[in-house]
Parts: sequence; C-alpha cells; structure tokens
Amino acid sequence: MAKNSKPKPGNGPHGASQLPSVQVTSYNLEARDEDGFVGDKARRAAIFEHLEDVRAVLRKTGDDPLDVPSENLKKRDLDSLLAEGDPTEAAVVHSAVERYAESLAIVVRRFCRGKAWSQIERIAVGGGFRQSRVGELAIARAAIILRTQGQPIELQPIRNHPDEAGLIGNAHIAPKWMFEAFDSLVAVDIGGSNIRAGIVELRQAKASDLSKAKVFEFELWRHADEATDRDLAVERMGEMIRNQIKAAERAGLRVAPFIGIGCPGIIQADGTIDRGAQNLPGNWESSRFNLIDSVRATVPTIGKHDTMVTMHNDAVIQGLSEMPFMQDVRHWGVLTIGTGLGNASFENRAHAKKPA
Repeated sequence: MAKNSKPKPGNGPHGASQLPSVQVTSYNLEARDEDGFVGDKARRAAIFEHLEDVRAVLRKTGDDPLDVPSENLKKRDLDSLLAEGDPTEAAVVHSAVERYAESLAIVVRRFCRGKAWSQIERIAVGGGFRQSRVGELAIARAAIILRTQGQPIELQPIRNHPDEAGLIGNAHIAPKWMFEAFDSLVAVDIGGSNIRAGIVELRQAKASDLSKAKVFEFELWRHADEATDRDLAVERMGEMIRNQIKAAERAGLRVAPFIGIGCPGIIQADGTIDRGAQNLPGNWESSRFNLIDSVRATVPTIGKHDTMVTMHNDAVIQGLSEMPFMQDVRHWGVLTIGTGLGNASFENRAHAKKPA
C-alpha cells in the first residue's frame, strides 16, 4: 500500500498477525493432554466442577454445609459465601478456588511449553470469571503457585471491566488516519453466551497511547437465553450497532466509519471463520458465510462515509486493551475465562515508557 493511502472501505486486517504496535504471535491455541483440551481445565464452569468434587466427598459423611446443588450456583453465590457464609461454607468455596487455581497454573505451564508462549513475561486474565472475588482469588493464587514452582510469570486481572475490554481493544486495530477526524468508534464483542455492541471513546487528548480510552455506552444481548440462529443474530447485532451510533451522535460524539469486531475462532484474512465458533448460534464457520460482508450490509455507512469493518479473535481484542500497560515487557499474553478459555500472545514491536 502506498504511503499515506487509505484502505478501501470494508478492507481490514482480519485476523492479522502484524498490528500497528504489536505482533500477534499466537491465538486460539488448542493444546491437548491425556484428558483432552488443556484449556478446558480453566474454563468458567471448572470451578463449579471442583466445588462439586469437594462436596461429593463431604456428603459421604454428611458434612456438606451447602444446601443448593452446585450446578445451580452462580459466581455471585460463591462470592457471597466467601464474604458472608459461616467458616465451613467459606472453607468449601476456598477449597474449590485452590483446586481451580492449581488447574489454571497447569494450563499456563502447558502453554508456556510452546514456542509462542515460551518467552511470556506477563499474562492478563480477562473474561467474565475475572469479574468476581472468586475469580480474583483464583488468579492471585495461581500466580503464587507459578512463582513457587519457579515459573517467573506475572499473572494479573485485566484492568478494564471484561465487558468493556473486549470493546476497547478494537481501538488498537483501527487505522490511525481515522483518529484525525473522529473521537469514537463502534466495537462489537461476540461471545459464546453474549453479544455486546458499543461505542468506544478514544480520549486521545487525555492519552495518545489510548490508555484512557473508555466505553461510552454498550448494549448486551444474551443470545444463549433465546432460540435464535445465525441470520437472526446478525440482524440483531446490526440493530444494536445502529442504536449505539444514534446514541453517540445525539451525545455529540464524532463516530468513525469503522466497526471493530471480536469473535471466537480462527479468523481468516477474507473475514471467514475457520474453526472455534461452535458456541455461537448456527453455523458461523460455513465457507458461504462472511460476517464482515453481513455486518457491512446491515450498516453500510456511518455518517457520510462508507463503513470499514475489521475482525479479529475475541481474546486478541480483549488482550489489546492491555497494550498500553504492557510496554515495560516485550512478550506478554492474555487468557480469557468464559464459556471456553480464550488465549493470545503478543510481542511488542517498539518499547515505550510504561504509562503512569
């Protein structure tokens, strides 16, 4: 591409490894061991499986202090038991946290055996599980386990709320020429249970490295709770995007003609999804389905400009929200704990002073 030329509307670095400030060295790794996919050990549901294992032993002697079946408990219930339950109830939850932390440490060690993760210095942990006290404890405990086992890796919760990190990361994929005339952009985060569409304020006057970027507003749709299919999901997504653009424009924001999408799976350069989208409604991996074209068809213009759409893996996007805070290391990664375990690793292309 010639210097200073602009990409044609609709053309984006779908699934690109070379991004403006980082190299995406891997994502959506599917490491296996004798039990199957290693990542399954650290998915969100795993902590409830560990809880049930602990309770099953206690039930044999009539010592299970909890009345509610494990499968009916939520993260907030575990948080409540930790904070307000009697010592025995809290201890049962702590036991599950300890077991989960050990599993998370196993997953990290397994990933670090691979070439892309072998030099990782710091890992940000995101996804819905992170946004709970139980999740924070498990992450902190896994970090301690790794340290005591001689694995010099920092493990820390992602800074932005997980609901927002998967939107904010798109600001680090958007072409820089858009920032000259606009102060916000459209972002979509597609997950195994939810779809979010929102507006990201760039706030470049506060921080040129986008470390102060924030979500102006977003809409959440839990597609997992409804009987839907792929076409209806895309239609609903388009409606959400249009509503967000209208709200932003009413608030006086200058919305760029850009939509950034984070989606599960291996993202091909043409915008098709190779594999990894099995938790989405319908067949998103069909060679005859192109999400980029579908989104652009439902939102062909933003303002007076043709819409540009780019897409990358959802863990990559969530990880990119941490990029301004990873400038004091060279190799870093992200794990997103949700319906499955998302993962991505990065290498910074240039070093800068760590933001205050």
